Amino acid sequence: MDYKKTILHLVISLLLSPIIVYIVLMTAKLAGATYEMTHGETFIIWLLMAILINLSFTKKT
Repeated sequence: MDYKKTILHLVISLLLSPIIVYIVLMTAKLAGATYEMTHGETFIIWLLMAILINLSFTKKT
């Protein structure tokens, strides 16, 4: 197992996660929807999106 590669993928996914979440929320806001999220909800969505991004990095054999 390559630890440097794994940690790099984890850091990248944690950095990309809020960017993607805010893009989705801004797109919904432009469409007329209003969303209010608590800190706990935001944290859970951030982690779930990071997991999704991290899984997209893995090589499927």
